[in-house]
Amino acid sequence: MASTKTVRPAYACADCGWTTSKWVGRCGECQAWGTVDITAPVRTGRTQAAPVASPAVPITEVRIESARSITSGISELDRVLGGGVVPGAVLLLAGEPGVGKSTLLLEVAARWARAGRRTLYVSGEESSAQVRLRAERTGAVVDNLYLAAETDLGALLTHVETVRPSLLIVDSVQTIGSADVDGVPGGVTQVREVASAVIQRSKRDNIATLLVGHVTKDGTVAGPRVLEHLVDVVLQFEGDRSSRLRLLRAVKNRFGPVDEIGCFDLVDDGIVEVPDPTGLFVSQHEKPVSGTCVTVTMEGRRPLLAEVQALSVPTSNPSPRRTSSGLDSSRVAMILAVLSKHCGLDLSNHDVYTASVGGARLVEPSVDLAVAIAALSAKTDQVAPHDLVAIGEVGLAGEVRKVSNVASRLREAERIGFRRAIVPAGSEGLDGFTGSLIITGVHDIREVMACLNLVPR
Repeated sequence: MASTKTVRPAYACADCGWTTSKWVGRCGECQAWGTVDITAPVRTGRTQAAPVASPAVPITEVRIESARSITSGISELDRVLGGGVVPGAVLLLAGEPGVGKSTLLLEVAARWARAGRRTLYVSGEESSAQVRLRAERTGAVVDNLYLAAETDLGALLTHVETVRPSLLIVDSVQTIGSADVDGVPGGVTQVREVASAVIQRSKRDNIATLLVGHVTKDGTVAGPRVLEHLVDVVLQFEGDRSSRLRLLRAVKNRFGPVDEIGCFDLVDDGIVEVPDPTGLFVSQHEKPVSGTCVTVTMEGRRPLLAEVQALSVPTSNPSPRRTSSGLDSSRVAMILAVLSKHCGLDLSNHDVYTASVGGARLVEPSVDLAVAIAALSAKTDQVAPHDLVAIGEVGLAGEVRKVSNVASRLREAERIGFRRAIVPAGSEGLDGFTGSLIITGVHDIREVMACLNLVPR
């Protein structure tokens, strides 16, 4: 028999799971105060060989039929997952409160059940009647969809044994607790125990599982970091409260890509897919206006057209304002400095406001050229062509740098109806572009001014 002895108590941070052999007032990992508490004693000993559940076999003899992905019924979710939900996979869906996580998963559960597959929805935050009310509002009342309101891990596992679903949804993992483990639900020890038990049952019974996870104020998944390592897929559900658009992206995916996004529209009677969200980020003007320019940004592998707007207003304030919405304010300030240095654009006595249309968050460097054209157009009060898209990164020396996926961006712009494009000179992939767009390659910001005849006043 292996000898086991207790060496020392262990202490762990309730926020990030960092451990230490002695108590400290401040976590050494996340620097939070008062979150380090005692956990179970640390035991040491020698582990001997034990019986195996199944013998090791050559990889060529492993059957993969049971691991084929199954469509969830929602094409945008399948797009992010890489084709569908893999049986036995555990997915973690994280997002801010009120973004629509529960609404999305209830729709997933309903469509899964309509395909004749049994689904179990376990809610730790709402009663079964409250979930039923939401299901009636969104049209998600299906016979094969089973509801349970539980906060105990043992009861949850009993429901799984009784219902035997092919899809399990737990909303949320931070509200479920185990009576066999110390701590309150949502703590490091409890979350680790709940996640481990659910994952073990999912792998054993080949049940696809969706876990809802809360996020902290900085947007990271609440609880121990080990939770993200244990699951197979980590999904982030994002959206602005002032906009109905919601974006679903994969942060981790063992079965597919992590550079795809899914678009959804949160409406009064539920959530609907948006297969073509380009029109949401481009405004329609009755007549040409100054201070606007359209660009094409990449969200994962999907090109999206987005409009950048700028407004220049004279001011007597010795420190003019620089305000941005949906854009990186520091990058906008850099572009304005480049325009002042290399284009003679005097903004020392003007407030400059820049924004994206539709609440889009544009942080890609390829947006720089559109910001520069919009700022030039706003200051000179000259209108840029309405059928023009601008793609390129602007450097501090005024040069226009190359960006990736130019050909796919131009194809999307041509599909929407644009006829002209300004891109960095020598961009890769243009040789195989067979569209009818009139493409102009530029080397620096001065060539852009000359091409559009935007002369500073």
